[in-house]
Amino acid sequence: MKKFKLSLLVVSLMFGTQTIAYEKGDWVVRAGLTSVVPDESSSNILLGGQDLGVGLTVDNNTQLGINLAYFLTDKINVELLAATPFTHDVNFSVTDPLGTGNQLGEVTQLPPSLLVNYYFLGADSPVQPYVGIGLNYTLFFDDSFTDANKAAGLNDLSLDNSFGVSAQLGFDVPINDKWHINGSVRWIDIDTEASFNLNGTSGRVADIEIDPFVYSILIGYTF
Repeated sequence: MKKFKLSLLVVSLMFGTQTIAYEKGDWVVRAGLTSVVPDESSSNILLGGQDLGVGLTVDNNTQLGINLAYFLTDKINVELLAATPFTHDVNFSVTDPLGTGNQLGEVTQLPPSLLVNYYFLGADSPVQPYVGIGLNYTLFFDDSFTDANKAAGLNDLSLDNSFGVSAQLGFDVPINDKWHINGSVRWIDIDTEASFNLNGTSGRVADIEIDPFVYSILIGYTF
């Protein structure tokens, strides 16, 4: 929290006397860079009921982030968060256990979220910090193994979609009376299960907790 307050002070000094205030009925649209950084853990891979003693890890990815917000009051808005699809490398938790390289495959996901945000400073502030909480639904698709793992007999990789809680901390800094810069840090509860086949034998990872932190720097417009 001390680091967040210091960040607000720095950006406030950078933008001088510009102020920002929202009113009931305002719409805000934003776009920019969004990075998903998993804080993952997983159970071990099971193959035919046998524990292989190996889990999974998930790499970071950055894409175009987009959100749309509507102010229900001067201090509360409802925000829909979206992005272009994120593609993550999925790796073994130990080095090259199958002799096919450390990367198992890759998955693509979309994590749309709907949050309610509260802006806790008064009107005409040089910085408008806010906190938010809501729900997320993550869709996984285009799940695939690397060519080396396909050649070893792995196929039919599939990850279950996820429904969970999302929370965020962010701030808006004005450029003028319509445009602003937005920064936010979000946490999303994403839990999934993976299934696959190896030469006709069913396998699965019963519990993958991705639980990413999501960092965004966006440009916003109020209308």
